[in-house]
Amino acid sequence: MSAITLDLENIKSFLSDEEIESTQDDITRIHEEIEKGNTPGSDFLGWLHLPGAISDKLIDEINGTAQKLRDNCNAFISIGIGGSYLGAKAAVEFINHSFHNQLSTQKRNGPELFFAGQNISSDYLADLLDIIEEKEVCLNVISKSGTTTEPAIAFRVLKNMMEKRYGKEGARDRITVTTDEAKGALKTVAEEEGYETFVIPDDVGGRYSVLTPVGLLPIAVAGIDIGELIEGARSFEKKTANPDMKENPAYLYAAVRNLLYRKGKTIEILSSFHPSLHYIAEWWKQLAGESEGKDQKGIFPASVDLTTDLHSMGQWIQEGNRIIFETFFTVEKSNREITIPRFDDDSDGLNYIAGKSLDFVNDKAYRGTAMAHLEGGVPNMTLTLKDRSPNTLGQLFYFFEKAIALSGNLLGVNPFDQPGVEFYKKNMFKLLGK
Repeated sequence: MSAITLDLENIKSFLSDEEIESTQDDITRIHEEIEKGNTPGSDFLGWLHLPGAISDKLIDEINGTAQKLRDNCNAFISIGIGGSYLGAKAAVEFINHSFHNQLSTQKRNGPELFFAGQNISSDYLADLLDIIEEKEVCLNVISKSGTTTEPAIAFRVLKNMMEKRYGKEGARDRITVTTDEAKGALKTVAEEEGYETFVIPDDVGGRYSVLTPVGLLPIAVAGIDIGELIEGARSFEKKTANPDMKENPAYLYAAVRNLLYRKGKTIEILSSFHPSLHYIAEWWKQLAGESEGKDQKGIFPASVDLTTDLHSMGQWIQEGNRIIFETFFTVEKSNREITIPRFDDDSDGLNYIAGKSLDFVNDKAYRGTAMAHLEGGVPNMTLTLKDRSPNTLGQLFYFFEKAIALSGNLLGVNPFDQPGVEFYKKNMFKLLGK
């Protein structure tokens, strides 16, 4: 059963049913081309049927290594950037406790989780070294080449710390590498040092790699059931095998955003109404932005956290330049429920909602915002998740991957390359004197 629903009610005054239906032939054609591998970037279609192809053997291997790491450390650091960290970070923030690292050891049931290599900040890395100074540490470094600057620097610093603390042999048992199967600097280092290694498939690009060991190992270390996560992705892989938009919400979402783009709505704002969705929005921004922003084309992906940002960005969304559309992003059921208490004196004037849950109030805030933004000229649709389970997240990961792959093809760009990413690197290396 699908844990994802897409509501288009607030799109109807901007797009007719006929306009949406008119894209079906193109969608069917692109779907068939992707399935046959006759699309730009076909060398990177390994994600397409990845959920169904993941073996029980690989799941067992990842879970086994994750348990070993959980047993050997109380601080686990995942080193990577872009697709090498955003998927795992999104999963941990979506499923786990909001203050995971601050829980007691017994309540946390696993190591504290940290991320490094996603920036080049002295303060961030120095502060991380302070935090782990008296902890038992394990590392997972994730990089296809091993030469991506940000994670390579972080790994060099943290590897140096580990070897000074545990010695070379002791560090070896605490470092796990996720990299290319046969080549690259990190692969060479892993072989020379004897690190346990997992493979990044050649035909899966970084932003589509969350359901490979890139995402699955740190997610498993966080105590999340990766079998359930994969099962959710498998169910949505089956659901989206049919190109008919009436049966395929990922394609319907892609069609709507493409039609709005043609009408001058060049910015999509993913407006989430639950803090646990923040890093899913960050993961989505990379997936959409890196896939579609080419040839002077592409929807600019932005995100806001509501209701928080209604007190800042809300003004711009309500009355600013009408080049935006909005995808509201909600969770139907929180992990836990808090009810608003009643005060006899009603000094804050909130007794009118006493006895109601925070989810009830949050839902009304979302509905009121959607109505207001529609009245302000912002077309909006709503993506609702059933709950915060690993199964639901697996469905969502695959939903967005399939939608953005189709969306890029509708734009006429290759959704699986990222040539523009290299420009800053060339300039940086030149300035550094490489």
